[in-house]
Amino acid sequence: MDEWDRSEAARAYRNPADPRGLSGFHDDRLCGLRDLLHCARGASVLDIAMNHGLVGFQLARHGAALVHGCDYYEPAVNAARAIFSELPIPSRFEVVDLAQGPAALQAAFAQDYLPRYDIVLFLGIYHKLKQQTSDAVIAGLVHHLIDRTGRYFAVRSGPPAVLAELGSIVANNGLHRDHFSALSPVASAVEIWQRR
Repeated sequence: MDEWDRSEAARAYRNPADPRGLSGFHDDRLCGLRDLLHCARGASVLDIAMNHGLVGFQLARHGAALVHGCDYYEPAVNAARAIFSELPIPSRFEVVDLAQGPAALQAAFAQDYLPRYDIVLFLGIYHKLKQQTSDAVIAGLVHHLIDRTGRYFAVRSGPPAVLAELGSIVANNGLHRDHFSALSPVASAVEIWQRR
């Protein structure tokens, strides 16, 4: 299958068992994020709205020492737990309603919630949260996640204007954008921000 056929197939794919209508292939989720794989060795990872945890799984395969993740969709959380059960690293995956803000994360992970994670993934969720809750709750969540970021904060979110809006929140909070990729014909653009 050539690149054009693959991207057309990804646009057409819909998992009927998943009401969120997610599409694409596993490799599409890694578009724009591959540089983080080289930074994974020994890292702690927090994957927000992780789907089945496959991005975190790739970071674990490249040496991440710990992976925590959350999603609102319980079957996806259960899938991540099953996938990670075969890896010899600490991992924890919880069902979390992010529309409830940072308190929902703190309650779900309790004493296991780290003060800082080397890598925080915030992929494909900001634009969805904008449909579910207030801008104040979302901004509080983003600020909370930035505070939890030790090294890298990776974001992907819908249309370019929405990504720019999210980027303005991140830029005003002590992180510097190191990477931008809009090359994927399937997945939206990715920004990787770094704490310096």
